[in-house]
Amino acid sequence: MTLRLGDTAPNFQQQSSEGFIDFYEFLGDSWGVLFSHPADYTPVCTTELGFTAKLKDEFSKRNVKAIALSVDDVESHHGWIQDINETQNTTVNFPILADQDRKVSDLYGFIHPNASDTLTVRSLVIIDPNKKVRLIITYPASTGRNFHEVLRVIDSLQLTDNYKVATPANWQQGEEVVIVPSIKDEAELKQRFPQGYKVIKPYLRLTPQPDKH
Repeated sequence: MTLRLGDTAPNFQQQSSEGFIDFYEFLGDSWGVLFSHPADYTPVCTTELGFTAKLKDEFSKRNVKAIALSVDDVESHHGWIQDINETQNTTVNFPILADQDRKVSDLYGFIHPNASDTLTVRSLVIIDPNKKVRLIITYPASTGRNFHEVLRVIDSLQLTDNYKVATPANWQQGEEVVIVPSIKDEAELKQRFPQGYKVIKPYLRLTPQPDKH
């Protein structure tokens, strides 16, 4: 299956380090970050899971739930979690799916045969409260993910869902944003952006981040 932006994220039921999970029930009305790992007891994944655990407060204030996936079994996950907690000085606080039958991996396209027939790639999917896929990032197995970038994208998605703006290159919380080109009416511009805006080009207009005034 090829998962694309805007698709409905498939529901599934699978065992995990925290028991049986129905994905939609787990998410509820939250945003979700589902991310896959090549295998348990691997060095890069160990650092990624540890860092994700340390981001719990950042995820919580954005109404985001994290859930990881590996094709190893629950018993293996429990042993690995002990190593993660010890080596990363944290406590894993989210479930790791035990996708031995690759049911979830196949649903979400986490197996890339030309990279490996058996191991999941290092993919990450952001899912919104309407269960729509909003971001898909796939890294090579040798490269750890940038979770600051994951938070940045979530901030951008949540901002642009609520305001008629987009975020420019390298945008960070609190910086100027771009007004979408479809808004032309002067009265609407003044009403939506009371802080004013700068016209660089007719299609490139910058305004202070709307939810920060």
